[in-house]
Amino acid sequence: MIPRQFQIFSAFRDDFRSYCDSLNQKYGPLLSPLQIAARLKDTPEYPIETPVVYNTALDEITQESEIRLIVIGDNPGKDEQRYSNRKYLVGQSGKIASGFFAKNAEFQTDFRKNAIILNKTPIHTAKTNHLKYLLKNGGEIIQKIISESQLYMAEKTARLHSDLCEAANQDGIAPELWLVGYAELKGKGLFLEYRDELKKSYGESQAWEKVFVFQHFSMNRFSIDLKDFMKNHADFGILAAAHELGEIHKNEIFK
Repeated sequence: MIPRQFQIFSAFRDDFRSYCDSLNQKYGPLLSPLQIAARLKDTPEYPIETPVVYNTALDEITQESEIRLIVIGDNPGKDEQRYSNRKYLVGQSGKIASGFFAKNAEFQTDFRKNAIILNKTPIHTAKTNHLKYLLKNGGEIIQKIISESQLYMAEKTARLHSDLCEAANQDGIAPELWLVGYAELKGKGLFLEYRDELKKSYGESQAWEKVFVFQHFSMNRFSIDLKDFMKNHADFGILAAAHELGEIHKNEIFK
């Protein structure tokens, strides 16, 4: 990153870290019992170690880092919340994502070195749909923090992306933003507030043109979707195909 970009990123990182620390201190004791109860029906037992997860991988990014992507998942899962990890997309989905970029040099991206990985909320649940349990059983306070966390992440992420692109000028890299996992961004999904606030926060920024929407990396859904698209578009290389597919899904979500 050029110096101005690193200043922008550092300010975002510091604010995000403080935000997650504050939520953990204030609401961790309320969240933990709900997170335990939410997983009882369909997830093996595991200790809740970090109710609200800051991505410590952000602390490894330096001014020398070449950031080409901002990748947005759903929320931190079982592996992500372990105190020894506290990093996003470190489970099976993250391994699939890392493998995809390693196999496709056209993207010029090392998933662990060239991407800022964020989520739509930093509040942990074993599975994304367990957030519904928290919303139903956590009362007004939990409903409020889940809502406010989405609005925070959407606004801060849009500003980060817009500012990094604007600061790039001729010397830096203007990163793309990939929203991966869009099932909860439509219908009566969990992340409609995130979706609407994200679009609103870009305003007239040209960085919106570098936003793409994809299926999630989990269960190879991203790769399967891209492969199916390329079967019907044989004239597209994988980079062009990804951009075209990401634009199609973007138009489906942000109507």
